[in-house]
Amino acid sequence: MGSITDIKGTFTLHNGVKMPYFGLGVYLSEDGKEVINAIKWALEAGYRHIDTAAIYNNEEGVGVGIKESNVPREDIFVVSKVWNSDQGYDNTLRAFDKSLNRLGLEYLDLYLAHWPVVGKYKDTWKAMEYLYKQKRVRAIGVSNFMQHHLEDLLGTANIVPMVNQMEFHPYLVQQSLLDFCSDKNIQYEAWSPMMQGKIFGIDTFKEIANKYNKTIAQIVLRWDLQKGVITIPKSSKRERILANADIFDFELTPEDMANLDSLDRGQRYGPDPNNFDF
Repeated sequence: MGSITDIKGTFTLHNGVKMPYFGLGVYLSEDGKEVINAIKWALEAGYRHIDTAAIYNNEEGVGVGIKESNVPREDIFVVSKVWNSDQGYDNTLRAFDKSLNRLGLEYLDLYLAHWPVVGKYKDTWKAMEYLYKQKRVRAIGVSNFMQHHLEDLLGTANIVPMVNQMEFHPYLVQQSLLDFCSDKNIQYEAWSPMMQGKIFGIDTFKEIANKYNKTIAQIVLRWDLQKGVITIPKSSKRERILANADIFDFELTPEDMANLDSLDRGQRYGPDPNNFDF
């Protein structure tokens, strides 16, 4: 893990690409004005990493927001994902083209396989390796892959995934998966860091937030980064987008980090990667 300095700071992926460790997620941001504004506010505030997906149905708006910002394309790390029904070799190549067209971009910085669709994710990965070799994407990775999925994939893969984006928060640390990814140089990334809002009712977080004079959201996002985990909080509200990024003027002590780690109870708020049907 590199040092955590500021909103534009990066962790280096195993292929040498620098990925900003803090970004804006746009899941549930409505296409059109809502997502366009969110992107523009985030980029204006210094964010340099935008995470979308085909299934979010807002890639067009994300592309417009990027274009209408004053930030050069090469300074923005843009991520999208291939949806489950588009997995398989040929389908993935087509889905990638469609995502690029909707975004209005020449290339992606990171493309992820959204879920480990049994019987398809190996072919999906082959397509992603092809796109990577063609330099149409700067890095490739997976999302929601447990250790056994990764081990299965690594059995036939020519390229080790650069990223694994997982549900990650203090109730679902999955330290053994974190360690496995670290051993394989797969960068871990968090989705749902706020536990779908449940984080705001946890006393330990209230106490630690008071101690640092920060919000609960700022504490959990700082915890992510100090765990070496990239985080992409989602919001379409300007104040929240700005507040989420205000996490670079303090550091959680090892005791407070351990205190938050100890909340782990293996509890998911999203779907189970071992048992999903979509």
